[in-house]
Amino acid sequence: MLGIIVQLAISWLLIWLVERKDLAVLGFGITKKRLTAFLLFFLISAAFCSLGFLLKMCFSQQRWQLNPHLSIQLVAEGAWWNLKSVLFEELIFRGVLFYILLKKIGQVKAIIISAAAFGIYHWFSFGVFGNPVQMTFVFFITGIMGLVLAYGYAKTYSLYIPIGIHFGWNLTQIFIFSQGPIGKGLLIPLNAEQFTTNSYFIFFLVTFLPLLLVLFVNFLLIRKQKQVITP
Repeated sequence: MLGIIVQLAISWLLIWLVERKDLAVLGFGITKKRLTAFLLFFLISAAFCSLGFLLKMCFSQQRWQLNPHLSIQLVAEGAWWNLKSVLFEELIFRGVLFYILLKKIGQVKAIIISAAAFGIYHWFSFGVFGNPVQMTFVFFITGIMGLVLAYGYAKTYSLYIPIGIHFGWNLTQIFIFSQGPIGKGLLIPLNAEQFTTNSYFIFFLVTFLPLLLVLFVNFLLIRKQKQVITP
């Protein structure tokens, strides 16, 4: 939490020095429209992320069960950990630096730079730096996600949509299906078998369909959002 407070303080100082504005440019103010958008994009992203695990259950022996040690504290800690990590990344890649880029070089260039930086960042957060194949894959996947997240902010000048998408995906993968650095979450695997298949079609279906759907559907929904004039 301290790290996020420091981020906000630095963000405020930076936006004040460069644009003579405050953190209102991040669109944190609570409105019914923003809360509705957050919930919509959160649910869509969580649903498509869950689809990937359901496909694995259909095409392999992977199964999940409710964590027998589940508690309110565990749920709160899991949700809070994911929310903090999402806020940390959003404030870096879709925060005041991105706002300044939008003002200085325009929407298209700013979105591309933000997405590329997001992809490079995940080389290190995923621990794949030094492996060209994995670096290419991670950059492509997270970079495309970065494009959609940046577009969500650029269209609305609010972090509610990118946070909703990012949080919905991460919470589902890392906590609900326990596929992340915080250990066991809501559901835990019944066996240790990894997803394998002899069919390239099934492999690409399970691996990429949920991601492609979440990107495509969220992009279309963002396009329908009314363009907000630069605050």
